[in-house]
Amino acid sequence: MPPIGLHRAIVIGGGIGGLTAALALHRQGIPVTVHERAASLEPVGAGLALAPNALRALDRLGVGPRLRALAAPHPAIGVRHPSGRWLARTSTAALEAYFGDPVAAVARAEVIAALVDALPEGTVRTGSPATVVDPGDDRQPAVVRTTDGDRPAALVVAADGIRSATRGLLFPEHPGPRYSGFTTWRVIVTPDRRPATAGEIWGPGRLVGIVPLADGRVYLYAATLAPAGARAASEHAELQRLFGDWCSPVPQLFALADPDRVLRNDIWDLSDPLPAHHHGRVALLGDAAHAMSPFLGQGACQAIEDAVVLASLLTPTADPVAALPAYTAARLPRTTAVVTASRRTGALIALHTPAATLLRTTALTLAGLLPTRTLLRRSAPIYDWQPPAPAGQG
Repeated sequence: MPPIGLHRAIVIGGGIGGLTAALALHRQGIPVTVHERAASLEPVGAGLALAPNALRALDRLGVGPRLRALAAPHPAIGVRHPSGRWLARTSTAALEAYFGDPVAAVARAEVIAALVDALPEGTVRTGSPATVVDPGDDRQPAVVRTTDGDRPAALVVAADGIRSATRGLLFPEHPGPRYSGFTTWRVIVTPDRRPATAGEIWGPGRLVGIVPLADGRVYLYAATLAPAGARAASEHAELQRLFGDWCSPVPQLFALADPDRVLRNDIWDLSDPLPAHHHGRVALLGDAAHAMSPFLGQGACQAIEDAVVLASLLTPTADPVAALPAYTAARLPRTTAVVTASRRTGALIALHTPAATLLRTTALTLAGLLPTRTLLRRSAPIYDWQPPAPAGQG
């Protein structure tokens, strides 16, 4: 078995978190290979909102400018009532001025492509399932089982998703993900003209999000309370049933959806924090470490943060096992807070009785009357995050 001193890293999972980790490690001079179970990197999902915290991390890796250029500008974002009335709205120019960056809405495929293009050819191996069989320790390498045999690694980054087999191996007593009560749909459509507004529309126990993309397409997402595992004969028809009487352009946009491209997924999250985000030589990243509901738009953003923080603690010559406790110390409190905040937002969206929704509407309307800086300040704990300097730099 090759010695630990080779300091080679293996990433399990070729989603946004895993690819960002691979790029961050590569830029630190650490040899890395990504093993992705699927036969291709065709993205699961449709669109993605890159908040200022994620854009700063991607800038550190050199791909932020490319993704900003792909984002569609729009004048305001906010929350509306199903009647179309604005409840709270924020100028995107004010948001960018306050945080130094916008929330950049891009197709998930574009993020995947930007990350892969920045990696050396051959880094990503698709159709290549990999599992951790030994997490290693300060004396022995981790061991990862692949279709080509067992591979030693000085570091394993497990970005293997919400049902992470690695997490189950490292923390078998943890209860795992819990169902949030929500199911979601995602789809991209191509209207004749772009909607004039972007943002979310909140109804009784459900919502719709409208996100214009730069190429004239529109990313739509929707959520509603539903039993876990419930499915409709036609998810396209189900969207039209649930939202067909909402304000324009919601019904018109859903009518344009290709029924075969409507994605539906239940929302599960890790509401019980893990005791650590590492064990031995294995670091958990993204949904494997802190799966969260999508109601703050931070799932992928926090995975991107994870990747940049982890790589910043490493050098090509130092043994990575010594840096992993610092990774947990940096990431566990922050991601736990974001998971909790997202779950609280979901609890507001879940309100569905007439009295409860009236109180929510009133509260949102009053919040919308607050000064813009007051509204933006509420997002500061998440959006103001700055990527750390890499090890060995100031």
